[in-house]
Amino acid sequence: MQGDTLVINVHNSLDVYTSIHVHGLLNNGTNYYDGPDMVTQCGIPPGESFTYVLETNNQFGTFWIHGHTRHQEADGFYTPLIIHSRKQPVIVYDEELLMTFEDWYTGEFYVRQAYIDSLNDARTLTPYYSKALINGYDGNKTAPITFVPGKRYRLRIICMSINNWFKFRIPGHRMTVIEADGVESMPLEVDGLSMGPGQRYSVIVTAHDLADFNYIYNVTSYSRFITDQQGLQPIVYTGLIKYKDGAPTKNIPVVSDNQLVWPEEAQLQAHDKQPQLPVDRQIGLTVKRFSNIHYVPFSALGSSLYKSVLVPTLYTALSMGELAKNSSVYGPQTNAYVLKHLEVVEIVINNPAIEDHTFHFHGHNVQVIETGPFGNSSTIDREPVPRILSGPWPMWRDTVQVRAFEFI
Repeated sequence: MQGDTLVINVHNSLDVYTSIHVHGLLNNGTNYYDGPDMVTQCGIPPGESFTYVLETNNQFGTFWIHGHTRHQEADGFYTPLIIHSRKQPVIVYDEELLMTFEDWYTGEFYVRQAYIDSLNDARTLTPYYSKALINGYDGNKTAPITFVPGKRYRLRIICMSINNWFKFRIPGHRMTVIEADGVESMPLEVDGLSMGPGQRYSVIVTAHDLADFNYIYNVTSYSRFITDQQGLQPIVYTGLIKYKDGAPTKNIPVVSDNQLVWPEEAQLQAHDKQPQLPVDRQIGLTVKRFSNIHYVPFSALGSSLYKSVLVPTLYTALSMGELAKNSSVYGPQTNAYVLKHLEVVEIVINNPAIEDHTFHFHGHNVQVIETGPFGNSSTIDREPVPRILSGPWPMWRDTVQVRAFEFI
């Protein structure tokens, strides 16, 4: 519940270090509980325990918890977290339901990574195509979602994936966005959701008045990191919206995505109606793609890859005195920026690459001000995108999409 203290006791039964991150919790004043290994803490050693004491303060909404050491979130180390509000929601509803989307690979992350690193020429690698889980089950085997005629439902939807994007629709129903990443939004009616790794939405769906038909929902899983392959990428999963046992399934004509309304990052408006903040400083970041001598690809922000440090960055900041204001003390491999207290920073992320990316801001919500085209998109099959400026109350969120050949 909003305002509660969340105490998480973690005992590490693995044979490697671990840690956890509550994705979306701000941890203002307690960032030593944020979780990234060798950034805000040392990993929890095998056989040892660590207690996270997390203040929810005024936060409420849809979050998730995942491992933040050795890419353990890629091996299923995650769970949803719902913090309920003490006030009335944007739209009053009768019942709430939770849906989670996950990509699922065979073999542990580090086993797959070690195999890729062992190749003399990674260009010969057969791509790792993932399956998808919906509510923890094989995408086509998820239990039906039951709708009672006339009821209004809040669907909390969490994209707990590592590489894959998900599109979600319930043909024959409209949905109204009321929350993104734990922040309430002004109501926005859409046909479906397009979600990158780490993003969350709450939508209101009103059931039809009659139970004459059942309906099919669609979940499409895809990744820009690998080439399309019939039956493997993308994959469309379906599930049942059940109004009545034995009722026929409504036949809804197929409509292409570009004829439908999807929520755009800069289109959402914050329910608190806070205007755009005045900016003190701008930082520009550009996604760059590298390959090593064995053609293993990497992506980075800036001219070099981030590499883990020997001492957690937070410990360095707390122990270096005035030198903590000098970015060089954090090591050249961290690409560190030092900010002033309460400084308002405008961050522009440019993505001239062919892959979509999401960016999660630990400990911060950011106002999404603008999105638009960047670079040459003629190398991919995608319609040119318009420049979109936010309205008077830019949406706050902690995880943003930067699609191929776009900026945010």
